[in-house]
Parts: sequence; structure tokens; C-alpha cells
Amino acid sequence: MGPSSMPFRFRAVTLMIRFDGVYRSYSEWPALEDVSFSVEPGEFVVLTGPSGAGKTTILRLIWMGDLPSRGRVEVAGYSSDRMRPADFPALRRKIGVVFQDFKLLPDRTVFDNVALPLQVAGTSTRAVRKRVFSLLGEMGLSHRRLSMPHELSGGEQQRVAVARAMVAHPSVLLADEPTGNLDPVVSRRVIELLVEINRSGTAVLMATHDPRQIPPRLARLIFIEQGRIKDPSDIQSVEAR
Repeated sequence: MGPSSMPFRFRAVTLMIRFDGVYRSYSEWPALEDVSFSVEPGEFVVLTGPSGAGKTTILRLIWMGDLPSRGRVEVAGYSSDRMRPADFPALRRKIGVVFQDFKLLPDRTVFDNVALPLQVAGTSTRAVRKRVFSLLGEMGLSHRRLSMPHELSGGEQQRVAVARAMVAHPSVLLADEPTGNLDPVVSRRVIELLVEINRSGTAVLMATHDPRQIPPRLARLIFIEQGRIKDPSDIQSVEAR
């Protein structure tokens, strides 16, 4: 089989994410209309716009919790128009997701919450312990490993959520309003953590209504309003790092 006939998911990945003329509607309501943009490996992109603009819909399309009504989404070598049932878990192992409301399992310890993605993937107990202990140390949460989520502060819960998203070494980290429930001081610490993760080589796409949280020199800004990406002249863009 020659290179030109290889399935898309097996080709070399030159772009981490690509949206190509994407429409997404729910019943008769258009959430996204003709959205096109791309994210390169290792890039930090801030997706911003008012509430209801379509930011969360874009994130759901990236991890393919939804599929486009029209158009195509390509992520880490997978294409929305060629997905097979077995492809969805394989794709999602490449993606870490951090939510505004943390979504930690309330009946599991910090250690168990972070370990869960590796355990589901069948990783050995020894490898799980090594990776989780290492990551909790990097997050400053080693002393909290046996705590339950309700015993943590909001900032600690969000760091646990980031650790869980990063535990399987994803190629891209999606963060949906990750500082929305946090005070300004803790928000800065979470942003610093995302910047550090990006500097280690992981692509980061962060949705936020307040792009001022990220210094312009560190990220590319994409503005969306009423389901549409603004014209290029309205998109502020600078080279990451």
C-alpha cells in the first residue's frame, strides 16, 4: 500500500487539530457555522468569546464527544468522517480534558482519581503508582494523595483535575473555563501550571471568557462569536514562546 492510499489516521501528524468548514447544530439551533482553524503540535491557543458563543461545542468536537453536522474535524491523526467504534477510545487517550467544575469522583481518593485513566487502559499497578506519585509530586499534591475531593480547596481540586488529564501523557490538553470557579490568586497558579505543561511540549487549547489571563506573548488568541470565528483582522495572534 503506497503512502497516497494510507488511511488518514496512520499518516504522519503535522497538525494537532484542524477544523474544516465545520457546522454543528442541535435541533434547529446552529451552535457553530463554517468554523475553520488549526492548532499545531505544542501550540498554546486561547479560544475566547461570550457565553454561548460555541467554545464548549468546539472542545466537544475535538475529543469527539460530538461529531460535526457538516464539515470535518481532524485531531492527532484521526478524522471525524472516518471514525470507527474502536477509534474513539484510542483518540481520547491522546487528549486530556480539564473542566470548570473539576468532575472528580467524590467517592475516590485523590490518588484513585488521578490513576483512573491508566487503570482503565490496563496499565500495570507498578507503572500506575510510579506515574501518579510522580505527577502528584509535580503538582504539589503528594500530601493530599489519600484525601477525598470534598476535603480539598477549589484550587487543589483543579490541580487534581489537571493531574488526571495529564497522567496518560496526552498530546493535547483541553481546558474548558478552568479558572471559572477560582479566585484570582488560585486562577493565576492554574494558568501558570497550564503554561508549564505547554512548555513541556503538550499542545493546550483553553476556552475562556477572559483572555487577559494569558499573556499575549505566550499564546495565540481565537475569538468566536455566535458560532463563528471572527475575521482574521479581528483575531489577535502572536507566536507562542
